[in-house]
Amino acid sequence: MESIKLPLVYNLIALESVTSTNDEAKLLARKGELKVPDGTLVWAREQTKGRGRFGRSWSSPTGNLYTSLILRPDIPLFKMAELSFVAALAVYDALGSLGEPGHQVHLKWPNDILLNEKKVAGILLETEGSDKNKKTDWVVLGMGMNVGGHPDDTSYPATSLRFEQWATTVEQVLEAYARSFLSWTNRWLDEGFEPIRKDWLWRCKGKGEQIEVQVGPKVFSGIFRDLDKNGSLMLDSGDKVRHISAGDVFFSKI
Repeated sequence: MESIKLPLVYNLIALESVTSTNDEAKLLARKGELKVPDGTLVWAREQTKGRGRFGRSWSSPTGNLYTSLILRPDIPLFKMAELSFVAALAVYDALGSLGEPGHQVHLKWPNDILLNEKKVAGILLETEGSDKNKKTDWVVLGMGMNVGGHPDDTSYPATSLRFEQWATTVEQVLEAYARSFLSWTNRWLDEGFEPIRKDWLWRCKGKGEQIEVQVGPKVFSGIFRDLDKNGSLMLDSGDKVRHISAGDVFFSKI
């Protein structure tokens, strides 16, 4: 593999092929902080059983970016979801540093990144524990980006950097993401979630517009009003405002 230049806080583990970088990172994280410190970054060229939210299959051929970062922040479990917004902002800025004018990058609640209205990257957070007020030993932050190719059979349209004519390598994306994530994480730790929430909203797609949110078998329609202090989507259906903590957003085609 080519030499990768990352900030010194990261401990890079580069692999050719794994079932899933998140699964590999979880196995490592369970060994404890002395053996696997905060900032350990698992990167693989290929995933044979990549997955996204709700256990969905994630197409993971060579040519794209697959990473999982082991973090050990001193915060309660219920605040861990904030990290997905931190990571989304990091991906947004990384793309901004690599791309050229004329491309639209937006954030899609809760954990996707769109390039020219199509999904180019996704985030998956995993940890262990059920007591939301208890501090967890670790959290694994997975981030995958379509660099060289993208699937055609997804429920939401996908794209890749190559398809959008970006002459960017996987290594360049990894370096840009790592630098940007460090910057946003420091701000989150110093200032809390509120500035992260505001900056995410400024970069997101759909705020103030009519959307649909699928939550399991149910579909709710309404206006995307805001994010609450926990990052839940506030959906105004006219008769009530729902606070939705997890779901799939679809935008109006009008």
